[in-house]
Amino acid sequence: MAEVLDAEAVRSELDGLTGWTGNPAGISRTVELAGFPDAISLVDRVAVVAEEMAHHPDIDIRWRTVTFRCATHSVGGVTRRDIELARRIDEIAQGAA
Repeated sequence: MAEVLDAEAVRSELDGLTGWTGNPAGISRTVELAGFPDAISLVDRVAVVAEEMAHHPDIDIRWRTVTFRCATHSVGGVTRRDIELARRIDEIAQGAA
């Protein structure tokens, strides 16, 4: 079973990510895009990666703004899988924003 990262580990990992904030309970990032179709396209690309990883973020879409939240619900906090998913979201978002 995955282990929840402690506060220091989460802070350290967040330093290497773009625009992510959070704590051991969960991390999040908001991306603002040019328009609604761009937001949906970003979500579609993240969905493919999430399915490949069998690990899914919570996603909130508000017109052209998308917020991703990552936490491993089965263990109640942020794990290495959430950090890896956040990195993959960063890679996708870099080409979309």
